[in-house]
Amino acid sequence: MEAQARSLLLRAYRKSDRADQKSRAKDVETDTFSGKGDPTRISWRNGFVRLVFVCAIIWVLLILFGLLFHLWSCHSSIGFLSALCRKDSKVLVILDSMGLTPKPLHRCPIPVLDDPNAVVIPEKTPDTIPKKLSYLEFDNKENGEEESFPLFGGHQSWEQREESFKLKSSMKVHCGFIKGGGGEMVEADKKFVKKCKFVVASGIFDGYDVPQQPSNISMRSKKLFCFLMVVDEVSLDFIKQNASIRVDKEGGKWVGIWRLVTLHNLPFDEPRRNGKVPKILTHRLFPQARYSIWIDGKMELIVDPLLILERYLWRGKHTFAVAQHKHHKSIYEEGDAIKRRKRYARPLIDLHMKIYYYEGMRPWSPNKRTLGDVPEGAVLIREHTTMTNLFSCLWFNEVNLFTPRDQLSFGYVAYRLGEAFKFFMFPNCEYNSLFILHRHMREHSSKVEWVKSLDEFKGNNSELKESKAGLGLWLPYPGDLTSVKLPPATRSSPAG
Repeated sequence: MEAQARSLLLRAYRKSDRADQKSRAKDVETDTFSGKGDPTRISWRNGFVRLVFVCAIIWVLLILFGLLFHLWSCHSSIGFLSALCRKDSKVLVILDSMGLTPKPLHRCPIPVLDDPNAVVIPEKTPDTIPKKLSYLEFDNKENGEEESFPLFGGHQSWEQREESFKLKSSMKVHCGFIKGGGGEMVEADKKFVKKCKFVVASGIFDGYDVPQQPSNISMRSKKLFCFLMVVDEVSLDFIKQNASIRVDKEGGKWVGIWRLVTLHNLPFDEPRRNGKVPKILTHRLFPQARYSIWIDGKMELIVDPLLILERYLWRGKHTFAVAQHKHHKSIYEEGDAIKRRKRYARPLIDLHMKIYYYEGMRPWSPNKRTLGDVPEGAVLIREHTTMTNLFSCLWFNEVNLFTPRDQLSFGYVAYRLGEAFKFFMFPNCEYNSLFILHRHMREHSSKVEWVKSLDEFKGNNSELKESKAGLGLWLPYPGDLTSVKLPPATRSSPAG
């Protein structure tokens, strides 16, 4: 019995021992797959978690860095970085509206005087050639045919255009405002502008913007200058809905310091061309003005206008001042940029440039007398002498005859007038220090901007042609342009 009992105990012990071994084997198997108990696998598991965590942090930092780089590139003066910027991106617009975007870096101090009251206004610059300048008021009859409907810029012939560049003591030229061509002001505005000797002018057409109030204006300048904002009826209605308009006892309309001057019976169908009337023909709209400063409608002037006249005209005895373009020196570079950015019909830009090249306009080179042939045309500073008035007329005639991209025509007219027309082209960084640039409240677009060939203007698409301007692109040109090859447009800046 004792031996039997011992045998039973031994079997029970072995059975229990086998159960324990199986249990330990199962635990080992579980630990093998879970990593418990294995230092190497525990280390791998912890390392993987850390790697995922670090990658997530790096990803967030890269996104943040990308946003900051985007903001910086949009305000950089380095051409390559500026070219990378998408200024219409939703992120930039949102941050800009929140006031979180940095100020532009492409500004520099302007060497203006400290006190507007210390500025001494000089005597009028004497006229040399021409001494007398008058303007054609009635449209031409072409080839004995009945007179066509009057156009604001007139039906200037190629012969009249060529004659207008020949300087004489007394000259009579096309200069807009042909009778019956539009661009009329009401009597209250005509009466008001007659007393304006010093003018800060701007314009808004087709309801793009509301007037931006100038800052840092001295009391002397407020009394001396007329701040005239030229608008069309569409823009006037838009301003009424978005700003407070004050009406004086004479019927004049005011938004802050700006006197609104409404043009009725608009000269052109295209808003951009209408904007060239107050910009280029300031002396015709405000004939009593001795001096004028033009700024585009989306700009907020931040420098006293008396200090501007002293710095850019009187100090150097200049009568016309404009800033050099930020990127381009040659009109052929500018034309290429306009085509790439689809700012106007490519074939019409090419035709415009071929005519200028045929007539001797060569790409800019350091041998030329100016810093460039392309200006930043959003700020124009003028004394209204007969020569600057003539230049403005001829410049407008080119804009009226060809494309509304006035930066292409500026250098050509300066080239045709030669040494007789002297102007001051100042650094671009000073130009950017004169104002704060605000975004358009809406953007303008035209079908003609997307045209790729002249064939698209034929047949049912002929309505793409402007009916009141650009006639020089459709009239037979008195020269053979078939062999003209435009010079290669070398991009001096990646952002251009």
